[in-house]
This record gives sequence, structure tokens and C-alpha cells, in this order.
Amino acid sequence: MNMFVYAWRITLPLIFLLIGSQALQAQNAMTPMQVAEIEQIGAGVISSDGAYVAYTKIVPANPIEENSPNSSHLFVMNTETGESTQIELDGNAGGLAQRPAHGTFTFLTRMEDDSQNALYELNPETGNMDRLFGFSRNMTGYSWDDLGRRLAFSSFESLDLPEHQLPYVPDFYEEHLPQRRGYIVDLGVADPEPHIINLDGSYYIMSWSPGGTRLAVSVAPRPNVDDQYMFQQIHIIDPTTRNVENKIDNAGKISQVEWSPDGTRLALRAGNSINDPIDGRIMLVDAEGGTPANIFPEYEGKFEQILWTGRDTIHFISSESTERFFGTINPDGSNFTRLFGSDGGVWQSFSLSDAGHIAFVADHPTHPRELFLLRDGSDYPERMTDTNPWLADVAMGVQEVVTYEARDGKVIEGLLIRPVGESEAMRYPLITVVHGGPEAHYSNGWLTGYSLPGQLMAARGFAVFYPNYRGSTGRGLEFIKSSQGGAAAEEFDDIVDGVDYLIETGLVDPDRVGVTGGSYGGYATAWMSTYYSDRFAAGVMFVGISNNLSKWGTSDIPEELYLVHSRERMWESDEVWMKYLDRSPIYHVDKAQTPLLIMHGAEDTRVHPAQSLELYRHIKVRQPDVPLRLILYPNEGHGNVRSTSRFDYNLRMIQWFETYLKGDDPEMPHTHLNLEDFGISVD
Repeated sequence: MNMFVYAWRITLPLIFLLIGSQALQAQNAMTPMQVAEIEQIGAGVISSDGAYVAYTKIVPANPIEENSPNSSHLFVMNTETGESTQIELDGNAGGLAQRPAHGTFTFLTRMEDDSQNALYELNPETGNMDRLFGFSRNMTGYSWDDLGRRLAFSSFESLDLPEHQLPYVPDFYEEHLPQRRGYIVDLGVADPEPHIINLDGSYYIMSWSPGGTRLAVSVAPRPNVDDQYMFQQIHIIDPTTRNVENKIDNAGKISQVEWSPDGTRLALRAGNSINDPIDGRIMLVDAEGGTPANIFPEYEGKFEQILWTGRDTIHFISSESTERFFGTINPDGSNFTRLFGSDGGVWQSFSLSDAGHIAFVADHPTHPRELFLLRDGSDYPERMTDTNPWLADVAMGVQEVVTYEARDGKVIEGLLIRPVGESEAMRYPLITVVHGGPEAHYSNGWLTGYSLPGQLMAARGFAVFYPNYRGSTGRGLEFIKSSQGGAAAEEFDDIVDGVDYLIETGLVDPDRVGVTGGSYGGYATAWMSTYYSDRFAAGVMFVGISNNLSKWGTSDIPEELYLVHSRERMWESDEVWMKYLDRSPIYHVDKAQTPLLIMHGAEDTRVHPAQSLELYRHIKVRQPDVPLRLILYPNEGHGNVRSTSRFDYNLRMIQWFETYLKGDDPEMPHTHLNLEDFGISVD
């Protein structure tokens, strides 16, 4: 290992860096402003006859002009001509769906005369838009029966609380939370009146049976995040009486419920058990009740979307390590078939038409999410949109899958973006990007964003590494569970072993390795900046964990943390207590020498900002000479959603890594951002 000293920075003459910078500019390298302006496709839904696709485009606000979340714009494409038309709305479009038996699209939006969001219908042939239904409160989701007549929807209940008599109302933590109630309304009658479903709890998934004789709903006992993650229960409802007919004995995470065409069975995209960290298995159960069974338990991939399309056919998108596939499987788990892989895109979602055409949303190493169309009889989807045409002129680093052995022999995969204009004679600074979860993974698609260095930093002379360490998804149940009860142990060693592998290839300068990540990736960043500080020359920690003991007591998902992460209660014994203290970065601050930039949303309830405050204070007091900065983003939670706070994060990440991974005798960056330093004009 290379011991850290403040003179690690650089072995290249400054003149080379200047020449390299000029070369990158000549190659039209990606800029921070371009990253902030990236648009992408959100949802895509194809009409039943396959003639049209309705889709949403996610458009960021200008970060220099306003600090606002992204907006969602609605478009309709003619699949024969490929021409798209934007539908003018006063608000964002969401909940995009086909209206069965009508040949139209429906969506939720809030027009100028609406006091709440409402359901609108769009005729793709004429472009006419009509308001179908409005409720007294915002609708949070909906589902059509197969005649496009009855609507099941959810909405937060209105709480009947007494008027506060003081001119100030405090927040009562986790009290007075409204349930997300379920309703059914028949839009085929005059003056339709919504009726509440007779089951207490918060409603999430709502799925009609063929013929509309029954409604499957997932209901959590309480409206908090922990219950939504871990304790949704499937009930079968009689839509006429709105009473419960029977209950499915499912356990753990769940995200989809699909009826068989004959209405006798349900396919759930859910966890294998209460201890499964993901909702990525296909679990089959009789609609009359029972315990769901995994139809393909030996499969090591993760099912990302399923759709029951025939008596013996389920279509799916699945992740297998860094790749994604579109395919089919029989409901008994046989005839698993990959129809095509991710050579042309990382498939995110699909929508089927009765005519055999299939619409996809997919991204690729060279572009963010776009709309694709697989025409009936074709072998591969055709790209239909180009939301960022300027990307064609941007120089990009080569993106490739890397495979290496961890120190215990376990095979680990990840992704590497090589520096733009790479020279074999050079060793480059490396930014290691650690995903959150840990039940997540990086796919071989678009890996650039406000907190993902990707092509932006490859253009600035960095290699960028995305390891899928043990505990990641897409590698099977054993692999994902291998990190349970073992926080910061072998899983984080995998990351360091990946860095060593890249050093051994001759690409990476061992004295110029950085690390960043958010949430669990922020935890990894804190760990690398303390326990493994001798290996990392710079860290950018985002909404990360620093103390496992106080983390459990301040997070909004304590049961999820226990059931799919720790698998043991912190207070069970002194041994368990000390184990999780030992695997907390604050416990290893005596080793900290890594310049560390800590950033956190001030309103984060998943990983409380106190986690960042603890690490900041420990390093500040115990290692006062280490370059350190803490930034809190007002009105942001577990990740920034507003344009300017994202832009600010991106610029400070660039600044920190360029200072401490490239600079000779670096000085702490100024708190004031000078946009001209990033080539950004404010005129």
C-alpha cells in the first residue's frame, strides 16, 4: 500500500496538464453546464393498436436562473412517421397509461383551473384533450379496468385536526401522518362518485383482474416509509362491495402485481422472503390465496419489470450484473429466454401493444434515456428520439466492463470510463464511484449526472470506476445477502481490490485515487477516508453514514435496516454493539488524512444530516490539519432534486477532485464559486 503524505499529488509537470487541458477543449469535452442541461425520456406508453406512443420528457430548470425540480413534458409520437408533437400543459404530466378499449392515453396533471391534480384523456389521432375526473385531493396513482370504465385510485386522506390556537405550529415527528386510502369510481355513469375501499391502511399497487371482477391491492398498515418498503400485503377486493375477498400471504418487498389472463393466478415482482433486500424475483400465487413461490429460484439476475402476456408467457426486463436483457419465461419457470441484450441500450421499461409493437425506454453508454420501438417482426428495437443531439459532438471516454478477483477469490465486476484522449504512456487520477443501497448496481449504460462524475470527469483527464461490490443486485440471492450483517467488511474491501486491479493494469496513478458516493456510497466514502485513508487522496461524501449506532436511531427505515441489512439488533449484546461501532468511520478517525468534502440535504430523513455532522466534528477536533468541508443544502433530502443545488454540488465535486487529485501543493478551495473558472458565462 502507498502511505498517504501531502506530497502525493502529482508526478507530471504542470506544462503537461496545461497541454492536456487544451487538447481536451479542442476535442469538445463535456462541460458542467451541459450536464445540468441534459434531458431524458421518463415514461413511454404505446397505444393498443401500436400507432402512437405517448411519452414524457424530463427537462431540468436552468440552474443559474432558478432552483427548481425537473419538469415533465408530454409528447405523442406517430410510430409510422416518427414525428412527435408536444401536448401543451400548465403543469407536469405523470401517471401515463393506456385507457383500455378506448385507444386513448390518460395521465395526471394540474391545469390552470384545477385546485388539485386531475385525470385527463388524450386522443392521439385528433390531439384533443379532455378532463375525465377530479378528486377533492391529489391522486397519487390509478389503475383502469379492462373496459376503461372503472378507475381504482389512491389519495392521501384529509385529517380532521383541531385548529391550532397559537400563531406557531410545531412539527410532531411521525404523528398525524395521513393514510394513502384506496377508492373506486365508475366513470361510465353520470355524476360519478368515488367510493372508499373497506380496508384500513395505505394503498400502493392496484391491479384489476381480467373482466374487472376483482381488484388486487397492496396495503401497508401505516403510511411511513418503513411500512411501504417492508410490509405491504396483497388483498383481493370485490369491486362491487369494496370488501376484502381474500388475502395473499406475501412477505417482504414488492413492486408489481400482474394477473394471469384467466384471472386464476398472480405474478408478483417481489422479494424471495422478508429478508430479501430487493423486489427482483417472480413470485407466483393462486388468486384465491396462499404463499407465493419463486418460479426461478436459481436465477442470479434481478427482474426489473414483468408483464403477463399470454397463458404461458411472462415478458420481462432483467439485470444480470452490468447487463440488461429483454425476454420471456413461462409461469412455471421453464423456457427462460433472452430475446436480446443491452448492446443497443440498457432497457429500463417496456409497453406492449395488441399489434405486437413494443415501446422501450433505454439508455446507453453514449446517451441518457431515449425512446425505442420494436416493430412487430423486427429483431431489435429502433431508437426513435434524440433529446440531446449535441452529445454527438462531445468527445467521450471509452466505457467498458471490468472483472477482477477480490482478495478472497470472489469475482467482482464493475464499469470503467477511461480518460478522453488516453495515452498509454500516462498514469491517470482515478475517481471511484460507489453506489448506494447496497442493494443496487451499475448497469453498462449512461453514468453521468450531477453526482456521477462519468464522462464529465473523463473529459477532464480522470479515469472513473464504478464497482458492483458484493451486496449488489444482479448477481443472485447468495451474492446480495453476502453483505448482510457484515457492513464495511468484505464489501468495501472489494472496492479497494478493484482500485488495486486498475493500478496493476498501468492505467491509474496509485497516489491519485479519489472516492465518492451517496447514501451507502457515502458510507463507503467515509470508510475509505478513515479506515482506508492511506489509499485515497480525496473524498466527496454525499448523504452518507458515519456512525452505525446513531444511524439506526435517526433513520426512517429501522425495520428495513434490520430485516435486509444488519439481521441483528444493535442492542442484542455488547459484541454486536461493538461490531457496528468498529464498522463506523468515526471509530477510525485517528487514521484520517484524506481531504474530505461532505455534502448533505438538510431535510434528509433516510440518513440524517447528523451523520455528516458527526464525522465533520470528529475529524475537525481529532485531525485538525486534514482539509475538510461540510455543506448542507436547505430544503433538500436524501439526494438533491432542485436544479441549482444539483449544479452547486456538481461544481464543488469537480473543484475538490481537481484540487486534491491534480494540484501540486493544493490549497483548500474557496467557499465562493467563480463560474468563470468553469468556463460558464453568467451574462
